[in-house]
Amino acid sequence: MPIISNDQAQEIPWRPGYRNFVLAGRDQGMECVAGYSVIEPGAGAPLHAHKDTDEVFIVLEGTLEFRLDEDRRLVGPNHTIAIPAGVPHAFVAVGTSPVRMFTFLPRTQTISDATVYFEGGPPAGAKQY
Repeated sequence: MPIISNDQAQEIPWRPGYRNFVLAGRDQGMECVAGYSVIEPGAGAPLHAHKDTDEVFIVLEGTLEFRLDEDRRLVGPNHTIAIPAGVPHAFVAVGTSPVRMFTFLPRTQTISDATVYFEGGPPAGAKQY
């Protein structure tokens, strides 16, 4: 049974101002990916959708300006965002402090293979995630 020290998690290159860490995934023999992200104000992800994979964000600190399909809202600490497969979404950290959140994807297929980008392109380390 792998026990992972979160402060030793592998950082995956992502986007400027957006740090992404794999807490558990393929390297631990998992079919899912649990991650931790730190997103500086102004950073985030462009509009995209995961073809057949749900995604969950658990916001611990900071505030995201979040777009889920056509719905836009601010999401702060102690909130969970449930993103169904195929639903376009985008987000940016707003305010003066970074967003810190846990993320969960139920499959380990690479993000680049499972994602359609409507704006921008995949993050630097998408094939590693």
